[in-house]
Amino acid sequence: MVRKAEPWYISFMSIFSRKLGIDLGTANTLVFLPGKGIVLNEPSVVAVSEQDNKILAIGFEAKDMIGKTPEFIITYCPMKDGVIADYRVTEAMLRYFINKALGKYNIFKPDVMVSVPAGVTSTERRAVVEAAIRAGAKNAYVVKEPILAAIGAGIPIYESKGHMVVDIGGGTTDVAVIALGGIVASTSVKCAGTKIDQAIADYIKKTFNLAIGDKTAEEVKIKIGAAVPLEEELRVTIKGRDFIQGLPRSAQVGTNEIVKAIDPELKQIIKAIKDVLAETPPELASDIIDHGIIMTGGSSLLRNFPDLVYRKTGVKAVLAEDALYCVAKGTGIALEHLDVYKKAVISKK
Repeated sequence: MVRKAEPWYISFMSIFSRKLGIDLGTANTLVFLPGKGIVLNEPSVVAVSEQDNKILAIGFEAKDMIGKTPEFIITYCPMKDGVIADYRVTEAMLRYFINKALGKYNIFKPDVMVSVPAGVTSTERRAVVEAAIRAGAKNAYVVKEPILAAIGAGIPIYESKGHMVVDIGGGTTDVAVIALGGIVASTSVKCAGTKIDQAIADYIKKTFNLAIGDKTAEEVKIKIGAAVPLEEELRVTIKGRDFIQGLPRSAQVGTNEIVKAIDPELKQIIKAIKDVLAETPPELASDIIDHGIIMTGGSSLLRNFPDLVYRKTGVKAVLAEDALYCVAKGTGIALEHLDVYKKAVISKK
């Protein structure tokens, strides 16, 4: 008779075999713990004191400081366009997120899987692996975001059928056609949520002579932004500083104005999708017509975005379930089944 393992023993052994999936994004970082799901979702923002080069805050605490700090404190994102722009600060940020996800009493180094954009270079990939190791990982695996987004969206990537994934994050838009466990055609453009926010801020500046911060621009995008004009448009009151008088002032803006403001950025994303469709082999193109384009990532949640993709490409587009969390969920699933997804894993250290 085989005895069942006691619950305390299973719990004890799970401490030894800690695994973490990290969706290391330009705007937000998500951490997935197998068995628990997404345990952390915080902004990829760090506050640094210029006087002594000391890190003062990370995540939500640092984001709350944006636009409110004295001149000797700077708040910024150490990730730019999906890759590491400031190695030291990214390492500190990763260490903070790993420790927070595992708890302060964790003494064993975890296996970590980190997502990277489809167009990442070998140098940029190596920087991510080294930063994860130095931040406290035992082993670091790196996988391209479209693969992880597809796994997280429940797409059977090892089928011979083709699937197209469009992952629109904060810094990059990754477009890929996946079949037989690999990427057949792909592109990565440095145009996504952050550029859309900037376009909104620029429009408000030109139209209303009003200066607004990145945080306000993002709020406008979430509250009233859309990819196509709406018959019944939404309106929101924005507050900022008047450029001419230098005094605080408010103004009202509508959805269709925002649609016009962000049109150049959306055109860039649509062009990336068209470019990948043009590279796709005919057999896989027919599969994509059948299955449609799967959209993932936080910026794909912009109102009516799938409708815009359909209008411009003629291929139906579907928003994945839990689109914001697909990449993070994909890291967790791939870590739990490393033997199955080993072909997709790029780097290990």
